[in-house]
This record gives sequence, C-alpha cells and structure tokens, in this order.
Amino acid sequence: MTDLPDAETHPETLIADMGARARVASGVLAALPTPRKAAGLVSAAAALRNAAATIEAANREDMARATASGLSGALLDRLRLDPGRIAAMADGVAAVAALADPVGQIMDSRARPNGLVLSRVRVPIGVIGIIYESRPNVTADAAALCVMAGNAAILRGGSEAVASNRAIHAALIEGLAAGGVPADAVQLVPTTDRAAVGAMLKADGAIDLIIPRGGKSLVARVQAEARVPVLAHLDGINHVYVDASADPAMAAAVVVDAKMRRTGICGAMETLLIDRGYDGAASLIRHLADTGCVVRGDAAAIALVPEIAAADAADWDTEYLDAIASVAIVDGLDGAVAHIARHGSHHTDAIVAADADVAERFLAQVDSAIVLWNASTQFADGGEFGLGAEIGIATGRLHARGPVALEGLTTYKWIGRGTGQVRG
Repeated sequence: MTDLPDAETHPETLIADMGARARVASGVLAALPTPRKAAGLVSAAAALRNAAATIEAANREDMARATASGLSGALLDRLRLDPGRIAAMADGVAAVAALADPVGQIMDSRARPNGLVLSRVRVPIGVIGIIYESRPNVTADAAALCVMAGNAAILRGGSEAVASNRAIHAALIEGLAAGGVPADAVQLVPTTDRAAVGAMLKADGAIDLIIPRGGKSLVARVQAEARVPVLAHLDGINHVYVDASADPAMAAAVVVDAKMRRTGICGAMETLLIDRGYDGAASLIRHLADTGCVVRGDAAAIALVPEIAAADAADWDTEYLDAIASVAIVDGLDGAVAHIARHGSHHTDAIVAADADVAERFLAQVDSAIVLWNASTQFADGGEFGLGAEIGIATGRLHARGPVALEGLTTYKWIGRGTGQVRG
C-alpha cells in the first residue's frame, strides 16, 4: 500500500500532492479493462470481510468519542457499524463489480457526407473529490463507484468517523492493489483539519469534480467556496400532492410511507399538498397524525382538522428529517405546482391522482430531479432505480440529475475516424 502524505503537511501542499498522484492513477484506471476493475473490487470486498473485526473495533472508538461529545441519536446511528452493516458494505462493493461498465459506451455515432465517422463515447471524469460526514460506509461506496467508472477518488470523511474510515480505507487499498488496481486510485485525506476541505475546494486542475455528502452547512460551504465543479443538493424539501381524483386508500398509503417509512432520509416527504376539491382531506390529515407524525397546517387545513398545530412561514421551507410534516390546502394542480416552485428544493415530488391528464401535467411542470405519479417519494434511491449503489442525489440541471451512479460519474468525448478528410 502506498503511504499517505504526512498529516502535518500544509493542507494545500497535501491536497496538491494527493491530486498529482490521483491524476496518474486516473490515467491508469481509464485504460483498465472492465474485468480488471471488477476483479479489484471483488478483492476489495473480500479484504473488507477479512478486516471486519478491525473495522468494528475502530468504529467502537469513534462511537465512544461521538457519544461523549453529545452527538445526536440520529447521527450516532449513521456512524455505527456492526457485523451486519460491515457485511452489507462489503456486499455493496462486490455488487458494484457486477454492474455494467459505462466507460467506452458509444452514446451516438454518425457518418458525415464526407465519410468522417463521429462517435460520442463515455469516458471517466478523472479525479473526484468526495467530502462527507458521519456515514463511514460512504468510504467504501464512493471508492467502489469511482473505481468502476474509471475515476480516481480523494475522500475526506468527517472527524467523527476518522478511525472507522481509516480502517475501511486500509482494507480497500489492500484488496484493490491485490486485484491489480493502483493503490493511489482511492486516497483518504489523512487529517481532520477543516482547512483540508478548503484546499480541496480550491484544487482546480487537481480535482475535476467535488461531491459533498452531508448536512446543509457542509453542502452550502462547498457550493459557496468551490472553484471546482460541484455535484450536490442542499435540502430534500419534498412534496406529495393529493389531487381531487386520488383514490383515498392509495393516497393514505403513499403519504404515510413518504413521510414515516424513514423520516431522516433526503427522500422523505416534508410537505403534504391537498387539492381543495379532495373530499377525504380531513381523514387523510388525521390518518397521518395517527401514525405519530406532528402535523402543522395552514388555515384551511386547521379549519378541517382543528387539533393540528398552525404552520408558520418557515415550515414551508424546512427539511424536518423527523416525524413532522406541514400540510397546505391548494387550488388544484396549478396551486400545487406554484407552491412547489416557491418552496421546493428540486429533489423529489409526487402526485397521487387517478386523472392521467392532471398527472402528466404535474410530471411535465414540476422542475425536480425526480417526479413521481402514484408512488412514494422514498423511492428516491439509486438501488430502487435499478442503478446499483449511488453516490448521492443531484438536484442541479447540468451533467447528472437524480440518483448518481456509475453513468453519472462519467462524461463523454467525441472520437472521429477519417480517411484523410480535410476542410479546404
């Protein structure tokens, strides 16, 4: 295994050195055939399984330190690794090895009248920097996805997971190297100094793309300071709109799942919008409240269900990540679309409707990365899309949108094959 740079090195020097080594590794990775990359990942998965005891011991150190520092229960759960989670992490790496390799895929090909044949071909992005918090499994997920897509990765995990991330990284590199993948293909920033994050954000030329995974403050900082392109989302302020035509049983099932299945994920519903013409509005609101959800409504919702709390202006722009939902009564599809445009975060929004024309208008007019008809917002997940593992959900409009998996970690180039053509 290649030694990491000295953690005491000045952050900008450290990242520059790591970036230079990553650039060399990315050149090797870009030319590796699919079976070689897959073999490296299978070997890395085996190394993770073999190192399970070491990884679990390292995680206990992190858990003890995080507990003593007062980390919240939700964040402690994200941090915790046990034998089952470590096995799942290894299985995830092995699963990426079995995915279709996007590199080299011909996206478009055309022969020009002069005989020049032009092809648009998927290629790796190059060097990807990933900045993340809490979840040590991201170390393995991000590494596997980047390698399979032919990219070198520079990983900077949170200080709360430092021991876990180092143990996972050591096992990954041992396995990748044994499988014939360059050790510098996946590097872990060896310092918890926050200045290293700033150095990564300024490393234009050394890093080609930054992907932040964490809380709003981390993502906001990355988007504000980065001189490198960023693939990210800030909030998951997701809506479910129940149209007047909706089947009541379906509406109840979709709304409860969207909010309560897992309240702390970015795909959870935060705001319920109900058509003023929907007859079952009061029953639906009470049903949601009966599941243990704290419901905050606008004046029209309170008029229907007086026992719920009043929503204030901030509620419509809040990602609760908890068993709390805001409810607004809106004037049909136009009212729902206007509310989402004003308060949404372009992540995931859904409509429950029997009227296909209304549903299709919703799908066309709502400008979000994921838009669903008669389905829970909790399907906002790469695995549920059949993409395998994902590196995150992107809500911007350029390059990749929605669940970002292997294909989202590639770009393309044009290749021309001629027979001596010139432009005279």
